[in-house]
Amino acid sequence: MKTLPYIMALVASAPAAAWGLSQTDQTPRPSPEVQKLGYYVGSWHGHGDTKGGPFGRAGKLSSHMDCDWFAGKFQVICRGEETGPTGTRSFLNILAYDEAAKAYTEYSISNRGEAEYDRAGTLVGDRLTYIVSDQAGAKPIRFRYTEMHLTPVLMTYKAEASVNGGPWTPVAAGKIAKTK
Repeated sequence: MKTLPYIMALVASAPAAAWGLSQTDQTPRPSPEVQKLGYYVGSWHGHGDTKGGPFGRAGKLSSHMDCDWFAGKFQVICRGEETGPTGTRSFLNILAYDEAAKAYTEYSISNRGEAEYDRAGTLVGDRLTYIVSDQAGAKPIRFRYTEMHLTPVLMTYKAEASVNGGPWTPVAAGKIAKTK
């Protein structure tokens, strides 16, 4: 039965041949926009302040997160924890680039049951901006989150809100530094 290994190899390759699939590596390659997500890979520690107002109490913020590429290097996965006036919150973020929409995306969940999917993030130079629409009771509200990538190991952030089309009001601001 010296032909059995040959027959097994032929049978194993038949489905690929039948569907017109090549035997060469057709692995997709991350685009330059996707590769820019590599900025986040590493460990980060942050400090900032929340502003008092309709979105919560004023106080100090601190955070840490560890980010790494997901298999294939198309998404970055970040796990972390932040502490502020409302207590401690653990989170998981998935950062990606939507090639069809030409926009950055972020999917976030937390140990408080929160889930958020931010789309249409824009990266212009070293400034990443997301604008998210929501409701605050019967009034429409928009949140604007902006990061400035000052160096490969330092970024600043600010969060602002606009209620019912009004002016942008500061919600939080701070700095985040890469530690490794």
